[in-house]
Amino acid sequence: MPRHIGITLDGNRRHARESGLQDPEAIYRLGAAKLDDILAWSVELGLRMVTLWVFSPDNLGRPATEIGDIFGAVETKMRALAADPHIQRRGVHIAAMGRRDLLPPALLEAIGTAEAATRGNDQITVTLAIGYGGREEIADAVRAFLADCAAQGLSTAEASARISPEAIRRHLYLADLPDPDLIIRTSGEIRLSGFMLWQSVHSELYFCDVNWPAMRRIDYLRAIRAFQHRDRRFGV
Repeated sequence: MPRHIGITLDGNRRHARESGLQDPEAIYRLGAAKLDDILAWSVELGLRMVTLWVFSPDNLGRPATEIGDIFGAVETKMRALAADPHIQRRGVHIAAMGRRDLLPPALLEAIGTAEAATRGNDQITVTLAIGYGGREEIADAVRAFLADCAAQGLSTAEASARISPEAIRRHLYLADLPDPDLIIRTSGEIRLSGFMLWQSVHSELYFCDVNWPAMRRIDYLRAIRAFQHRDRRFGV
């Protein structure tokens, strides 16, 4: 059984077209509601970590109204989770990673409320990758590493000598988050698109044809079953 699953939530707009949905807000509310299913299935299976890629810096190129609908749906969901007694009973810890400066104040406040309300929970961690891009994370980690070196008064040569995979990893957005064992992408697209670039070096990949809002328990189980049939050798 994988300990940590990452999921790219792809196919919201495709699902809307196929289902005849016209209300843009309803499209993303439907996608946000799918989190409840994923959480229930993950708790049932005894998973410890799930990371959901919600929004990338590349998505900022979309129309402002669509971006607002996405942020609004996430904000509403975060506030609901923070107040949900089932979240506490299940021991769900909510976290977020990404460039928070890309997010509006109301969404930041909602995320902070959910994080604070669940900080003491330790049965399963649900991380939202929002304002997140893999290239941006690595660039920010290198920037933070160099800032630490500068604060210590190190020269360029001394800082360069300290560069290592471990040193960079310590400066990732959530340095203590284990690498995902399995990464699932919905909607049938066969690419990572920058999701957890650093952490996915040994991840098993599973591409699911179903769109994110239509994902079923059987689709989730099939992805996990495929993972269980993989021979993971980690380069050995």
